[in-house]
Amino acid sequence: MASTRDALEFPESDKGFLECQLPPKDGSTPRPDMPFTTLTFATSLDSSLALSPGARTVLSGPQSKAMTHYLRSRHDGILIGVGTAVADDPGLNCRIAGVGGYGGENLDSQPRPIVIDPSARWDFSEDSKLFQLCRQGRGRAPWIVTTRQKPSAEKQALLEKYGGKFITLEEIDWSVLFVALRSNGLRSVMIEGGAHVINSLLEPSNMSLIDRVIVTIAPTWLGQGGVVVSPPRRFDTEGKAISAARLKNVKWYPFGEDVVLCGQIRVNDDV
Repeated sequence: MASTRDALEFPESDKGFLECQLPPKDGSTPRPDMPFTTLTFATSLDSSLALSPGARTVLSGPQSKAMTHYLRSRHDGILIGVGTAVADDPGLNCRIAGVGGYGGENLDSQPRPIVIDPSARWDFSEDSKLFQLCRQGRGRAPWIVTTRQKPSAEKQALLEKYGGKFITLEEIDWSVLFVALRSNGLRSVMIEGGAHVINSLLEPSNMSLIDRVIVTIAPTWLGQGGVVVSPPRRFDTEGKAISAARLKNVKWYPFGEDVVLCGQIRVNDDV
């Protein structure tokens, strides 16, 4: 069993708040051919994810960080874009005590990392954190979604060595992608970033594909020039700017100095 020295605890008293926001335990989904999708990220008061593109920026405090790992434990997959993979060399595992590799024997309880990499530009290697965690029995190999018909044979061999694989699509269309993930056995997917992925899903044509939004808001301004996430501006028939989007069924919860916002995106036909 792997060491549990860096395992995180998430108290039972906080889990009740999140339960109604999480994928159903019976595996059911709002759309039978797609997974339950949760869009989640940490942001500053000025809606920034990072100080600048590619800059590692820590926003979440320890309590909301533990919450994020608990969310990971309740999803089958964690999805990021290639920019985040290149910039952060992330582990994309769950460190909650009792999950596989952190006091639990079943590695299947770890979520499956999913990296959106259309041109297969991520230059991962045996030294990448994801594969280090695989060797330690604390994480799973990624599925990499690409549009390259013939990914590098060397990269493919490395992925398959640890149980990962490439998923090749003709184009990165979110509906097609989610159907592909569901057909590969994922009933729930947690979308963590980065900005390009989040902003793409906040496009009006894609918003309806998101089942829950869970945002950690840190009490800090990163300042002008940060990496901002926001839906595109909308205008009415007279050309007047109107609200881009709004959440419904909203819940707020404090975690240390941070505040967590949960809700569902209100689509155009909502009243």
